[in-house]
Amino acid sequence: MRIVVLAGGIGGARFLRGLKQAVPDADITVIGNTADDIHLFGLKVCPDLDTVMYTLGGGINEEQGWGRTDETFHLKEELAAYGVGPEWFGLGDRDFATHIVRTQMLSAGYPLSAVTEALCDRWKPGVRLLPMSDDRVETHVAVTLPDSGSAAGSGERKAIHFQEYWVRLRASVPAEAVVPVGAEQAKPAPGVLEAIAEADVVLFPPSNPVVSIGTILAVPGIREAIADAGVPVVGLSPIVGDAPVRGMADKVLAAVGVESTAAAVAEHYGSGLLDGWLVDTVDAGSVERVEAAGIRCRAVPLMMTDVDAAAQMAREALALAEEVRG
Repeated sequence: MRIVVLAGGIGGARFLRGLKQAVPDADITVIGNTADDIHLFGLKVCPDLDTVMYTLGGGINEEQGWGRTDETFHLKEELAAYGVGPEWFGLGDRDFATHIVRTQMLSAGYPLSAVTEALCDRWKPGVRLLPMSDDRVETHVAVTLPDSGSAAGSGERKAIHFQEYWVRLRASVPAEAVVPVGAEQAKPAPGVLEAIAEADVVLFPPSNPVVSIGTILAVPGIREAIADAGVPVVGLSPIVGDAPVRGMADKVLAAVGVESTAAAVAEHYGSGLLDGWLVDTVDAGSVERVEAAGIRCRAVPLMMTDVDAAAQMAREALALAEEVRG
């Protein structure tokens, strides 16, 4: 079985670990979000690609869900002592090595897809990990930063990098707009469209529908390839009980005019893209609404409490894909 999975960071990576357990013999291609990428300290940092690579390769900090296990932060501390920032983004010493290798290879002329393949040669994640594009795409968020002593909603309106919105501000101010800068001019990375065309099923894990999966779909050609592939496309809701399982999906959904419910996210993707949608059992009441939108829907447990739970979610997604296939 050839499976293509669109993946963001923690949710996507943990779902993939379950998927590998559920179907160990499957040929899995992961199209990773690169719009979270950022340049820091002169280095190219790819948080979502690295989270997938570390999680599946056994090097992830399990408690955080991101970064390396057994990490130290001596380099970050030394940079801070020199007054070099930003201090709000914490890269560990082991993690720095990955970004140094990536940046050196990019500077030597290798595309990001080739660099990612080389990094995976070390980690052996057991999947083919492809960046969505070799071109630079960055998600920016429009916000109004309150002046000191001013009421919320008044102050300077500006666009900031998504990482600054999420890591520095902790999504503490409303997101007024979300823009994947550069996406319209980007091209799918080598192998992306071919993997979709050859897939037996396409899965959307419970990743952020706006700044993870949404940015992948914003690269011209990817959404169209999935819609035209003629294979079941099944997603799993990242919203449980009208709230994101983790992260700030509700904040960015509001910015694009979508309510924070499992049914609304399915409608946001649309029946022209999705064939099946899994919601959590607490949202069973939304099944009828989703199916009225032309998307087959089932309610199953969607909390990834451990690898076994994630594997069961993957089995449910594949079962729904077969049901859709008929």
